[in-house]
Amino acid sequence: MKSIFAAAAVAALIATSACAPVVHGGPPIALPPGLQETAQVGSITMSSAWLDAEEDFSETFSEEVREELGRCMYGTAPINVRIHVERMQRAGRVEMLLNGEGMYTLEGTVEFVDPSHGDRIVGRFPISVATTAGGRLAGLVGDRQMMVSEEFGRSICEQAFGRNPRDRGPHNATSG
Repeated sequence: MKSIFAAAAVAALIATSACAPVVHGGPPIALPPGLQETAQVGSITMSSAWLDAEEDFSETFSEEVREELGRCMYGTAPINVRIHVERMQRAGRVEMLLNGEGMYTLEGTVEFVDPSHGDRIVGRFPISVATTAGGRLAGLVGDRQMMVSEEFGRSICEQAFGRNPRDRGPHNATSG
């Protein structure tokens, strides 16, 4: 009986540690001005509590965020990015078909970590975005994960670096 209890305790510990956020948390920290000009995207690590998302969300999210950050972190000093996604909501496809309206929202915390200084946290930002589903057709066939992930990456650039990585227009998955 003790071995069953011990095995269950170890399994519970492993399961909870696998879902632990990579973000340390705390108050927002602005990036030092010099780092805003010299930072380059290093690694991107994403964590989350349970999310109602397709299985490939982490991959799509990381790719879209990396693409956006690559447009605003164009320096030469690699800085790692840790993101904990806290909440995500997407308009349902049936809802989009019926009323042609809907929103996708995503909230999380982003930390910038300097690997050359012992993984010291050099910036922390809460990010909360919302983007429209884009009407009936876009809501039915559009990549909802890509849209909200791109908007999240763009918001990181705007908040951390003070610049929008893309001109507004049709080349974006979102209208922002």
